[in-house]
Amino acid sequence: MMRLRQIALVTEDLRGIEREICDQLGLEVCYRDPGLSHFGLRHGLYAIGDQILEVVAPKQPGTTAGRFLERREGEGGYMVLLQTDELQPHITRVKDSGIRIVHDGEVNEHGSSIHGIHLHPKDVGGAILSLDEANPPESWLWAGHDWQYHSLDGVVREIVAIDIQADNPDEMAEKWAKAIGIPSTEGVIELDDSQIRFFKASDGRGDGLASAELLATDRSRAGETFKICGFEFKLV
Repeated sequence: MMRLRQIALVTEDLRGIEREICDQLGLEVCYRDPGLSHFGLRHGLYAIGDQILEVVAPKQPGTTAGRFLERREGEGGYMVLLQTDELQPHITRVKDSGIRIVHDGEVNEHGSSIHGIHLHPKDVGGAILSLDEANPPESWLWAGHDWQYHSLDGVVREIVAIDIQADNPDEMAEKWAKAIGIPSTEGVIELDDSQIRFFKASDGRGDGLASAELLATDRSRAGETFKICGFEFKLV
């Protein structure tokens, strides 16, 4: 099993972006991790069904998020977290393929656990890619214990696709396929619940996570788009 469980955006204006997400996508903050301040970051998480949208903001110089903002000359997509039912074989495969692991973290609380690895962005490209195993599978401790009670579906209910732009999309698609362990077909990686798609960058910002398709609760709203945090949300 490999499914899309969380995406993260980065901004310098956390409060302003939170207002836009709540107003336009009909969501509410489901969790803030006070421990993130240790990494020089602030953030807010929002539940979309059982998936999570996160927005992070640097609160001090020298953070990975801050360097990302500088490199891409502004806010935008930052991270992709994929859920697998067994992480260890992926750790072995990733190491054998020469992809570096830059972070390996695990949390065990109240009968639930989560274990995730972050892959080196220079080895994958486009965004920080994380592979994660949650037990039980329906839990997600990166979003705390009660995020489910804040999952609102008045506007959107599910993330069904993400789009990554690249100067060389075919090459990047192959890097992601190698990292995930699922082949790419014509620039598309098919996960169990969604797609990761790669396309040619044309906005001058280079490689990056550019947009997502969200399943609209009201089908008559399919086709609407929202530009929030330098990132495009498309209702389908």
